[in-house]
Amino acid sequence: MSLKVYNTMTRAKETFVPLNPGKVNMYVCGPTVYDYIHIGNARPAIFFDVVRRYLQLTGYEVNYVVNFTDVDDKLIRKSEQTGQPVPEIADTFIAAYHEDIEALGIRKADINPRVTENIPEIVRLIEELVKGGFAYESEGDVYFRTEKFEEYGKLSHQNLGELQFGIRVEVDSRKENPQDFVLWKGAKPGEIRWSSPWGDGRPGWHIECSAMARKYLGVTLDIHGGGQDLQFPHHECEVAQSECANGHPLAKYWMHNGYIHIDNEKMSKSLGNGINVRKLLERVKPQALRFLFLSTHYRNPLNFSEEGLEQAANGLARIENGVANLKHRLKSAEKGAVNEQVSEAVERIKRTFHEKMDDDFNTADAITAVFDLISEGNAYLAKADANAETIGLLLQVLQEWDSVLGILAEEKEELLDDEIEQLIAERTEARKAKNWARSDEIRDLLTVKGIVLEDTPQGLRWRRK
Repeated sequence: MSLKVYNTMTRAKETFVPLNPGKVNMYVCGPTVYDYIHIGNARPAIFFDVVRRYLQLTGYEVNYVVNFTDVDDKLIRKSEQTGQPVPEIADTFIAAYHEDIEALGIRKADINPRVTENIPEIVRLIEELVKGGFAYESEGDVYFRTEKFEEYGKLSHQNLGELQFGIRVEVDSRKENPQDFVLWKGAKPGEIRWSSPWGDGRPGWHIECSAMARKYLGVTLDIHGGGQDLQFPHHECEVAQSECANGHPLAKYWMHNGYIHIDNEKMSKSLGNGINVRKLLERVKPQALRFLFLSTHYRNPLNFSEEGLEQAANGLARIENGVANLKHRLKSAEKGAVNEQVSEAVERIKRTFHEKMDDDFNTADAITAVFDLISEGNAYLAKADANAETIGLLLQVLQEWDSVLGILAEEKEELLDDEIEQLIAERTEARKAKNWARSDEIRDLLTVKGIVLEDTPQGLRWRRK
């Protein structure tokens, strides 16, 4: 089965064929770096990380760009409130962003361009639009003429007439048309600014991504992605200005992840119910959060709740324990031929995993395949003659899938200190002496120290929480 991707532009699943064989250029809109990221930022970051990983697993060379909006109204307001210069605020939260996505197991993009580092390219693109009659200057600002792009609204499947009633349009006498959007904003007193043919100012939001995508990936992208909230107006405006300037489609495939609901209520700034990722990770395993997001198809709304987090943590624990059991048994297993029945089951489940991922990156059903393989592994470990080669096959496939899903924590070599070693030895002796009270007491002590003991048919196993 070939990979099929749901294209927001066509509202259909399409067979994925990149512009250049074997290579994929992917641009995903990143955060505005005025604060720590919230779970609404985390969802596309996690999902498109999986897209990139799966494309790489299946043999593609992926050039992945995620931008930072490091100057806009939010940053300027924060600067006015705190007295910090805009660049310092941006630096602080860009560093925090990298820390948070690393904690979530998200691999860093190949390029993270910043708006402030690409002002010449942005000004050049606006100049091209003005020269072509697609944009105009008005009192120090520059606006895009939406009526000059006949297909405006094709991504969100609206037309200009509908847009007049479908969105709140701010009345501005400087615009020729209420739907025209700003490309360059004249600087107000005290604001951060750059020089331009239209006076000192700064870029509008939409033009930034068009300029950076063209600079780093070319005039047409294979994949342009982001949250559903960006579909209109941000991505719609990107399409208009890029295609007017370049004369080519901005992207071959448009991908948008669904909204997040908090306890069945839509997350929004007006409700103030956004959840800070950094604070959340103080009490939740990052892998459990990642597991939760991937347990729902990316295009569907995701309901975030404490109950859902607990279910995700429990589901993840089943997989972690299954992998740990296989690794533990592998240490003492004898060599032997791969079990034919297990081999056939592995191939069947592998086909299912790839069929689900090839069906528009259906991570939810792919995780079901992971559970199926864990069940197969647990059943095999119940056999007295379980051999190393068969266990190794199961682990190899699980590790390959996790190179895509990223739901298992990286293993770290950790040694028990002397006190814990002595306690484990003492517990072993207590069990031999059938001193169950002391055995349980030691287990509790070790639990406090973050050590979980598991008595298995193959002997005592320990792991850290």
